[in-house]
Amino acid sequence: MINNDILRSLRYMLDISDTRIAAITKLANYEVDKTAVIAYLKKDEEEGYLDCPDEMLAHFLDGLIVHKRGRDENRPLQPVQLPLYNNMVLKKLRVAFELKEEDMLSILDKAGFAVSKPELSAFFRNPDHKNYRRCGDQFMRNFLKGLTLRIRPGA
Repeated sequence: MINNDILRSLRYMLDISDTRIAAITKLANYEVDKTAVIAYLKKDEEEGYLDCPDEMLAHFLDGLIVHKRGRDENRPLQPVQLPLYNNMVLKKLRVAFELKEEDMLSILDKAGFAVSKPELSAFFRNPDHKNYRRCGDQFMRNFLKGLTLRIRPGA
């Protein structure tokens, strides 16, 4: 999925400002200024649009984990893995929102997207594992939609 779409979805879901996105990203020791955030959040046909780099989105997601769960002083921040795939985005969102398997299945059900437990667990396996499965854009869109419905039920 396009990083800009993920960032826009998360911004809407969490109802946060451009400045807050920059502040959350800074929690992962990555500087991004508000003007860049504004450019990332624009639609691709709008003037001033910029592609959101993997590095920025990965740091934002790491900052979101710190923002939601707090910083673990006993463990340093892990270096980001690039390129950023939907599977990694899914893992980081799972950690940030403290989601269990049942929560994730419920979220997908809210979005009208049925998936089995083995299908879901395949996304979280090591890429070298024989049952690993790449997370597609349709799955990610439905997961973000369902998570938004869970966090902002009236929206």
